[in-house]
Amino acid sequence: MTLRVIAGKARGRRLKSVPGDTTRPVMDRVKEALFNIIAGDVIDSNWWDMFGGTGAIGIEALSRGAAFVRFSDLNRAPIETIKDNLEHCRFIAQAEVRRADAFKLLSAKSDRQFEYIYIAPPQYHEMWSNALKLLDENMSWLTDDGWVIAQIDPTEYQEMELENLAEFEQRKYGSTLLVFYERRENA
Repeated sequence: MTLRVIAGKARGRRLKSVPGDTTRPVMDRVKEALFNIIAGDVIDSNWWDMFGGTGAIGIEALSRGAAFVRFSDLNRAPIETIKDNLEHCRFIAQAEVRRADAFKLLSAKSDRQFEYIYIAPPQYHEMWSNALKLLDENMSWLTDDGWVIAQIDPTEYQEMELENLAEFEQRKYGSTLLVFYERRENA
């Protein structure tokens, strides 16, 4: 599968894949659907591409006008791939790449707020739900009108008891499920 930027300033640029099989690249149709839902709100927004992989989601956001994206991943190969892809698409200045444990970052005091936090971790390890729970406990990462988006396999989905976040949308594309969360009215 060829990874590429599908719209915006870097449209058509090919992205490198992470060597090996530790990441699962997002399909163009899922990416297209995600950004159709967000539409013009991507302009000047701040993103955290939490389990960055190739960086495809964050780079797509930058290509479509996002102001800033933080990419984080625990492993060296994805971090190097993200850096290469950012350089290739000329988005280094608008990005920050951190090799770090997402759960440790989420548990720490927030150093900035994001309109969009994208959670697409390795599958079948409960990582998405653990990240969501940590975020629910530490809402200072999310702007008042921000969204958290989880990309998971549909079989991983479970309803979760969250105090500050509420699920408001689900979209299924083959073996990919996008689950959208926003702040509860009282959070």
